Amino acid sequence: MQKTWRSATLAAYTLAILAFLYLPLLILTLYSFNDSRINAVWTGFTLKWYASLMTNDRVLEALTNSLIVASITTVVSTVMGTFAALALHRYQYRCRTFLNSLLYLPILIPEIVMGLSLLILFSQTGVPLGKPTLIIAHITFCLSFVIITVGARLEGSRDDLEEAAGDLYATPWQAFRYITLPMILPGIIAGALMAFTLSIDDFVISFFVAGPDSTTLPLYIYAMVKRGISPQINALSTCMMTVTVSLVVISQLLQMKSYHASRKD
Repeated sequence: MQKTWRSATLAAYTLAILAFLYLPLLILTLYSFNDSRINAVWTGFTLKWYASLMTNDRVLEALTNSLIVASITTVVSTVMGTFAALALHRYQYRCRTFLNSLLYLPILIPEIVMGLSLLILFSQTGVPLGKPTLIIAHITFCLSFVIITVGARLEGSRDDLEEAAGDLYATPWQAFRYITLPMILPGIIAGALMAFTLSIDDFVISFFVAGPDSTTLPLYIYAMVKRGISPQINALSTCMMTVTVSLVVISQLLQMKSYHASRKD
């Protein structure tokens, strides 16, 4: 009886936490289909707010900026992070523990601190704010996530397979291409998806380093909220949330696949 009571209490507590986290998102999604401009009153189902978003030039410009910045950030941080993870995994060097711990700093440092520090750096070096500064800033905080994700996959890989390929007269490039790369590919894809999600969803750091002609979608949503809440915000937020959640789910599935593959190895 006591065990049943504890299980019921734990289940109720878990459901309350989940409701606290996800109920606001569900309400936002629901009211993105509301025919009324007043979010407190439901007057009927409509898709006109999504249609109006597709004809809003400023929204499309902000979306284009976000996609450009996120795409370049993903490619650069994935390539740099993969090679950095390979170097950290393969080579022994002094202060290895200290240097590895530095990888976690961009993750642990509050975003407002990082955004302010990057703004000071760009202003002191005379770099004008715009898309280049946005890309540099996003690469800065996405790089650590890629290195850690790929590094975790490398920890579960078998180095002896590369050595065996070398014994069979394979060149280092052939061993990497046919042995190492397929083994760590799920980690690379997961890191790339994570970098894209973090970049396209970032607001705080982008707020500091974005120029007047490089407004991203999160910054545009913030500006819309300041001018007054519109049903377009609900529709726009729902679209962003759908894309972000989808990418995170794909990333988690790839990480789980990578983990189970390493366990089988």
